[in-house]
Amino acid sequence: MTAAPFAGLAPCVHCGFCLPACPTYEATLDESDSPRGRIVLMRALQRGEAAADDAALAWHLDRCLGCRACESACPSGVSYGPAIEAARARIAAVRPNPPAVEAGLWILARPARQRLAWWASRVARATQLPAALSRGAGADAPPLAQMLAMLAATAPGARAPRRGDARRYALGSRGPAPEARAIPPGPAPAPAPDATAALFRGCVMDGLFGHVHDATIRTLAVNGIGTVEVTRQVCCGALAAHAGRDDLARALARENVRAFGAAAPGTVVVTNSAGCGAMLKAYGEWLAGDPLEAQAHAFAARVRDVSEVLAERGPVPAGPLPLRVAYDAPCHLHHAQRVTAEPLRLLAAIPGLEVVTLEGADRCCGSAGLYSLIEPDLAQAVLAPKLRAIAESGADVVATGNPGCLMQIGAGLLLAGMDVDVRHPVELLDRAYRR
Repeated sequence: MTAAPFAGLAPCVHCGFCLPACPTYEATLDESDSPRGRIVLMRALQRGEAAADDAALAWHLDRCLGCRACESACPSGVSYGPAIEAARARIAAVRPNPPAVEAGLWILARPARQRLAWWASRVARATQLPAALSRGAGADAPPLAQMLAMLAATAPGARAPRRGDARRYALGSRGPAPEARAIPPGPAPAPAPDATAALFRGCVMDGLFGHVHDATIRTLAVNGIGTVEVTRQVCCGALAAHAGRDDLARALARENVRAFGAAAPGTVVVTNSAGCGAMLKAYGEWLAGDPLEAQAHAFAARVRDVSEVLAERGPVPAGPLPLRVAYDAPCHLHHAQRVTAEPLRLLAAIPGLEVVTLEGADRCCGSAGLYSLIEPDLAQAVLAPKLRAIAESGADVVATGNPGCLMQIGAGLLLAGMDVDVRHPVELLDRAYRR
């Protein structure tokens, strides 16, 4: 990536409004772990005043979650996200990523490798051992238990929370939680479609959250939108971008632009992953100067989150679903894409659904792609306030629209022994349609 992304830092006047919005600064109280401090480091890197192989500089920039909450808080309009990725690219050019990160990117770079990895993961998940071995292990559980909990959190189907568990986890008992209600299956009406959308399947979503794709297709059908499949699509490239692997991120972007341009020209591209959506909408910038730049901008303009598409259509009212739901906003939907009201409109289409306010709903959960695997302690520190807020909300279900968030929050609840389910909002609407 060129130096152009660093230009987005120019409006910063170091006012400090970003400090309380930054989860890592709140956890460490270290100015170098704040957006303001990291901007100083990035400017030094850009000007050549600091070396890309400086271990301290790399450490503080690596600890950034990339949640972009600082952008929402900034009164000056600083564009922080592209700059942190450009800085990481400079660092990655001289300092290799951790082996676990490079191994993950190696798998995600090719669909055949992914299929094998996801198949093995689903087989392990089906044994139910990941859930059994991680339940109640606590936030300080060893890394293996945390990884098993994340895998268990990807399982389809809803758990019925045991009465009182969530409230007991809160600071100070307030009595029993509301009686949990299971979500029953049933037939879904599907009118003749009057519109068409192409589904972006991605990598983690397709490998571990196929049930969310199924729910998305059914829900779009109920709202009169048919879905077409694009077979040659690949990973969006977001994880590569976050790790500073610009070369891989651009290569994947080119493949997707070509695939969707050939198979579904002009069709709306629907994604149900906030992280993927943010990356796909930025393809024009990622392929600036590339022969595919014009096509990349055209592709990016077609990308919509499923909540945006459904909110525009209504959505069609659903059957009653008597659950208490806390909505948690994925960072790359709320801060990067600025899609805030649409998921709530989706949930509002479900009669009987009580949507409760979740304190800190717009704050990062600590997932951030591979972050929770390479910075587990800080990720858990960022997650802890959210778990307390969920417990105090008395929610039966947490709704959030990003695979990393589903895994991170779901794993945190499992490790804490809390039987609160975590679902994508479109899953809840799908279940309500199938009443």
